[in-house]
Amino acid sequence: MSVLIDPPAWPGPRGLLWSHLVSDTSVEELHAFAEALGVPRRAFDRDHYDVPETVYARAVALGAEEVPSRELVARLTAAGLRRRRIRDGSDSPA
Repeated sequence: MSVLIDPPAWPGPRGLLWSHLVSDTSVEELHAFAEALGVPRRAFDRDHYDVPETVYARAVALGAEEVPSRELVARLTAAGLRRRRIRDGSDSPA
């Protein structure tokens, strides 16, 4: 299993800091891990789950590997699982 989590450092809802939870193996593995962790599917965004600091320790206890954010992105990209946001040009000046 290769589920990764970066430190809670991203400000988010409810005044909490948030982490990214990814798999460098498969999206299916990531969904299964998130389900076991009790994270709802609505927290999934393209290639990762946003998880609050309140579940960080439990994710690590379940086997998520703690890695810095840069390493998390590098490993996700190297695995071919990185899905960037597609821009449609609608936000560009006319």
